This record gives sequence, C-alpha cells and structure tokens, in this order.
Amino acid sequence: MTNIAELADRGVITLAGGDRVAFLQGLVSNDVAMAAPGRAVFAALLTPQGRWLADFFVFSDDERLFLEGAAAQLPDLLSKLARYRLRMDVALTPAAPALRVYVAWHGAPPPLPAEALFAPDPRHAQAGTRILSPVSLPTNASAEDWDAHRLGLGLPDGPRDLEAGKTLLLEARYDELDAISWTKGCYMGQELTARTRYRGLVKRRLVAVGVEGPCPPPGAPILAAGACVGEIRTGRDGAALAWLPNPPPAGPLLCGAATLTPRTDQPKE
Repeated sequence: MTNIAELADRGVITLAGGDRVAFLQGLVSNDVAMAAPGRAVFAALLTPQGRWLADFFVFSDDERLFLEGAAAQLPDLLSKLARYRLRMDVALTPAAPALRVYVAWHGAPPPLPAEALFAPDPRHAQAGTRILSPVSLPTNASAEDWDAHRLGLGLPDGPRDLEAGKTLLLEARYDELDAISWTKGCYMGQELTARTRYRGLVKRRLVAVGVEGPCPPPGAPILAAGACVGEIRTGRDGAALAWLPNPPPAGPLLCGAATLTPRTDQPKE
C-alpha cells in the first residue's frame, strides 16, 4: 500500500519570468534546465566559498519554476536569491500556503488534482514521489513515518543534518544524491566543489549508521577509543545520520548509551 504524508515543515518559492532558468542556473549546483513536468531536480545553493547554505527540489510546469525546501530556510533563501536578480526577468514569490508539500512512497502516488505538480524524488530509487498540491490531499502516514523511511535510505534532511556555511557537498554525499552537475558550467561555489572532487579532499562524511540502544539527540558526541570523532545528527527507529571521519574509525563507536555501526547497504538503485 502506498504511504502518503504531508510535510508541513516544507514550503515553496515560485520563480516566474523569461530568465528564470538562466538566473537559477548560475547560482545552484545542479542543471536546472533538466527540470520538467514529471521530473524534479535536486540542487543546493552554496556560499562563494563552496559551503552549503540550503537545498531544494526544483519543479517546472514549463512556465514557472518551483523550489521546494525547508520552510524555516525559505525567507532567507528568498532574500539571498533576490540579491542576484539584478536586471534579469525573474519574479520570486513565496507560494505557501497556496501549495502544500506531500511525499508518497512504497507504491505509486494516488490520483492527484490536475493542478498538482509531482515527480520522483531523484535522490534514491526508493524515496518515492514528491508532490506539490494546491488542495489538501488525504494522507495515511505521518511526517514521522516519512522521517523513518528517509533515514532508512540514508537521506539527509537539509538544515537538520547539515551545517550552513560549513558543510561541503561531497562531505554530505550530495554527489551520490544527484545534486551536482559536473558538466553545466559555472555556478556559485563551483570551484571548491570541483576541486574537492578531483583532489579527493573529503576528510569527513555524513554517514548512515545503525543505532543499538536509545537514539541520541542531535549534536551528541561520538566516541571511539575514548576520543571524540564526530557527532550524531537526526535519528529514529534504529537508524541515524552521523558526521564521522572518512573513512570511519575501526572499533566500537559510542554515542551516549548507544552503539553506532556505519552502514554499507545504501545503494542508490
């Protein structure tokens, strides 16, 4: 049976105007031109120094672009994008609460209103379908159910797992999550992202871990042989994400009263 949940902590920004694709293309990490009805693009906005600021799914209805991201980040994201508009034909407006965000997984999405936008989540074959709907949809699952599912897939959840102004995309495995185009040309922060890839300068990684024992709170230190080697991020139901050295240290990893085990069962397909 397909699960469908509303994600009330997500929101939408709309980009209209003839320069909307060119405008966003020069700012974010992925190829915005690939967004089309039925196809979403996952992308990140970086600092000029190549550090993560925000991420979002880019939808298109062939007339506008829609950025679906963490609602708490949208006002700042809107402000940052507006600074680069200059004389380009782009209008940026918040779409909430006109568009509500849903996710469907473990099966095909239910019948949707004609006005809804939907596309497979491009990060993982089992991540389901992202949906932007102007009307309320019936749900049979909670945001917590979705949270458990995405943690089982090892998928980070933006500001809950990453550190704005600090995290590199390759540290967060965004290369594995189809968030980076290596061929589209320049964008803000592109130089460091490319250099990190070609030189292999990834000293830490956001790793999916199994949790044996009570799940520690985000930010709790991870110990190996008595020394702090990282920290836990989000977690529930025996699965979590954690910042660890690359490669992770051998031996038991302890976090509070829990033992962590890095997982290797995270194929994309």
